[in-house]
Amino acid sequence: MFVPLSIPSPDYVWQAIPLGRWLHDLGLTFVSTDLNIRSYAICILIGIVVAGIMTHRRLTRRGAEPGIMLDIIIWAIPLGIVGARIFHVLTHPNDYFGEGIDPLSVFYVWEGGIAIFGALIGGAIGAWIGCMRTGIRFWTFADAVAPGLLLAQAFGRFGNWFNHELFGLPVSSDFPLGLEIESSNIAYPPGLPEGTLFQPTFLYEVVWNSIGVVVILLAERAFRLQWGKTLAVYLIWYGLGRTVFESIRIDPSEYFLGLRVNVWAALIAIALGIAIIYVQSKRHPGTEPSPYVTGREWVPIATGVDSEETYSDTGNVAETTSGELTSTSATSGAASSEKVTKP
Repeated sequence: MFVPLSIPSPDYVWQAIPLGRWLHDLGLTFVSTDLNIRSYAICILIGIVVAGIMTHRRLTRRGAEPGIMLDIIIWAIPLGIVGARIFHVLTHPNDYFGEGIDPLSVFYVWEGGIAIFGALIGGAIGAWIGCMRTGIRFWTFADAVAPGLLLAQAFGRFGNWFNHELFGLPVSSDFPLGLEIESSNIAYPPGLPEGTLFQPTFLYEVVWNSIGVVVILLAERAFRLQWGKTLAVYLIWYGLGRTVFESIRIDPSEYFLGLRVNVWAALIAIALGIAIIYVQSKRHPGTEPSPYVTGREWVPIATGVDSEETYSDTGNVAETTSGELTSTSATSGAASSEKVTKP
């Protein structure tokens, strides 16, 4: 008889790092021993850092000012977290509203409960605000962040593994892989015997998202995707995978017309990605002239100019009658001007 390969869930002790107790043992007695860092939060933070580094490199390679990404994500990340929480609460109302439930629990993010689709909506609003303030084209930033988003989501799914959550249907005896879940888990189907293995949906998404990063980068290079079309590939790829993985999950969720709400959200993501490709291909058949909107361009300050020729791009650098070069740069929405005298 074939026995599926078993993937153990981490011990519950690994769900949180007792930072307060460790610091207390080191003599910092003023630190509360109740100070813990959730493993789920660490996975998400690692994903954010990796995605941020990747986005920074992609933006600067396009010609954006180094570090300007920070001026954008300072808006995108907080609003992304707010959006993720709101979406989760709205799609799991029975967990937060009703008799005997503390209504303030909707704010207890540290207890778990965020949704990636809400994070995308809130993060997009925050990114739009950040782009408006810095002069970066929104679609340029969206394309730059797209592969990093998938990578961040791959890291985040390990947090679900630590939390023993978001597993799928029970596996049959001829299935090659199964996740161990304790029978006391709130999502454990009643009537199943102890030791039943389940679909490791967290692992499916880790693999799917990791492959998606490669697919996005290859598609971007092959088809010179710009004007939001790289983001569109992300939406289509992630939506396709999430539609399948969400359909085999058995944790509690709201349903609409026979489908889980997140399945509908995944289908909308696919449709939105297709629409972006179609509309942007019609509106912008050429390449992006700059990562900045017109009039907000950033031009690096030139030093040691040895050539008698001057470079001009929409009037940002021009030779004056006094033999000087005048360079105007816009950084984070504030314009500055410096003169570089030709030798």
